[in-house]
Amino acid sequence: MTAGSVSLDGLRRIGVIGAGQMGAGIAHVCALAGFEVALTDVGEEALEREEIKREIFKKLIPTLKPEALIATNTSSISITRLASSTDRPSKFIGMHFMNPVPVMSLVELIRGIATDEETFALTRDLALKLGKTPVAAEDFPAFIVNRILLPMINEAVYTLYEGVGSVEAIDTAMKLGANHPMGPLELADFIGLDTCLAIMQVLYEGLADSKYRPCPLLVKYVEAGWLGRKTSRGFYDYHGEKPVPTR
Repeated sequence: MTAGSVSLDGLRRIGVIGAGQMGAGIAHVCALAGFEVALTDVGEEALEREEIKREIFKKLIPTLKPEALIATNTSSISITRLASSTDRPSKFIGMHFMNPVPVMSLVELIRGIATDEETFALTRDLALKLGKTPVAAEDFPAFIVNRILLPMINEAVYTLYEGVGSVEAIDTAMKLGANHPMGPLELADFIGLDTCLAIMQVLYEGLADSKYRPCPLLVKYVEAGWLGRKTSRGFYDYHGEKPVPTR
């Protein structure tokens, strides 16, 4: 995302690279807030590859005004590392929206080591103008929400893998016992099991702690192409009128 001024009052244009579910949602809320939005895409799967994002930034930089800011919505790649591939690490920040963007009110703001205070303050003001609630997070793997949420989901998969409970029992237990609006396995299907696995791998590799080891059952589902709602099968089968547990 690029902003054409260091003053929020002067910010008129926002560019969004990536027109998938997240990018389209970000463009949607920016347009509703009155900004002129430019949306482009080179393929959602490609945009998830760290080296592709860095290459995009290298190509993007020559087209930007010197005062333009760059924000990335990544949930797993180091902000500091991405910023280093640009000519303006002080004007680079993580702005991590939650999915679905128009509905979820939280935005995590992540400074890289070189992000200056002016960039952080403007991005915070932008989040507020978009109707979101910003929280500051440090540049550690998965930031705040995914650092807490994904290990919980992974543990729910382990609970299924070890036969402690069925899919239905685990989700019902967490909905009624912890007052969660959605069970962890249902939520995993909603997020995408490939995304869940990718974030767990980032945590496992980035923090070098065995407690983040992805459950083998999660790996198996992803290898089978059972990625959740987007493939109509994950921990539930979505082909019928009502989701049916697959285990």
